[in-house]
Amino acid sequence: MTIKRFLIHLLAMAGVILIVLLGVMLWLRIYTNHGQKLELPDYKNISVEEARIDARKKSFELIVNDSLFRVGTPGGIILNQNPEAGSKVKENRKVYIDISRYNATQNRLGDLPFMYGREYQSVKRSLSHLEINSGVKSYSYDAGEPDHILEVWYRGKRIDGNEGRQDDVEIATGDKLEFVLSKKEGGEVPVPNLVCERLGIARWKLQTSRLKLGRIEKRGIVPANLDSAYIVQQMPIYTDSSKIAMGEVIHVLVQGELPEDCQ
Repeated sequence: MTIKRFLIHLLAMAGVILIVLLGVMLWLRIYTNHGQKLELPDYKNISVEEARIDARKKSFELIVNDSLFRVGTPGGIILNQNPEAGSKVKENRKVYIDISRYNATQNRLGDLPFMYGREYQSVKRSLSHLEINSGVKSYSYDAGEPDHILEVWYRGKRIDGNEGRQDDVEIATGDKLEFVLSKKEGGEVPVPNLVCERLGIARWKLQTSRLKLGRIEKRGIVPANLDSAYIVQQMPIYTDSSKIAMGEVIHVLVQGELPEDCQ
């Protein structure tokens, strides 16, 4: 074997050895990196399409767990992710996401919980689970307990109340219902007719009507026990249609004897 041929064989063997060494180093690098933990990016508030492109590059898999409707948020936006951004995870990790829904769910009023006559806060909590917002439109006097629902309004129209509810009305998820609630103050009652009554009876009538006795003026000789005196005049005066706000006062003029007009 000539020296030239020997050198050629030697170089060929060196080349083979070099290729094997490079292959081993590459394999070791791949093996070492395989299974190492990567930091999970923050995918919230970006579109699911954009997030999927980035996730494929980084060997993550995005899986839509749920879709929720959010007022003012376009459809397909990532709202939540699990694991959270910044978590250390392995390659090919599944990342579960919630995205915004493109269209609002329509809720038929007849399928919602009963609202008329119920306590407002209880109904508000039930509606919040359906992602329906609630607000107080106004208050109105009612003899029952305060803060109970008297009327339900949606987009400017009354849809529930003492005249029944419109079961076929559809309410969009994320929309708002408005409520008229009860209160004990501010109601009106008829002005009672106290003339010719003894003052003690008048006190009872005023109490049952949620009114107050004002000034007591005397005419002539009156008994020491004013409750046995007779009412001659009252202010405001009584008429068939007169009304007065609850809590207001009525002033009276009393005397000891039953007025002649009361015979």
